[in-house]
Amino acid sequence: MKALVLHNDRCTGCSLCQVICALTHFKENNPKKAAIHISRQFPEPGTFEIHVCNQCGVCKEVCPSDAISNNDGIYIIDPKKCTLCQICVNECPQNAMFIHKEVPYPIKCDLCGECVQVCAAGAIEWRE
Repeated sequence: MKALVLHNDRCTGCSLCQVICALTHFKENNPKKAAIHISRQFPEPGTFEIHVCNQCGVCKEVCPSDAISNNDGIYIIDPKKCTLCQICVNECPQNAMFIHKEVPYPIKCDLCGECVQVCAAGAIEWRE
């Protein structure tokens, strides 16, 4: 199974990964709807930090409405079952589940890989 490998030291903060994610999943140029986020650590230490789901499964374990399922190692949220209680968001060890006021369920990575394709800096890569 594939996994994303993150290289924070290579990230330039360009946000192309966020833009392509939102375009792919919501057909919008709105990085705030991305399943990947870039934290800007400025002025100190002057770095970027990439936050994206590593498919650890904690979200499924804590979901009280059984809205998250494991589909071949990828954790997927069923919007019809989700009550937006945000327990999964609060318990995510990677801080990689996100809420947007226009989306009635948490946003998380589904390993589509579009971010890997647009990351010219090589900050996001595939690992088998």
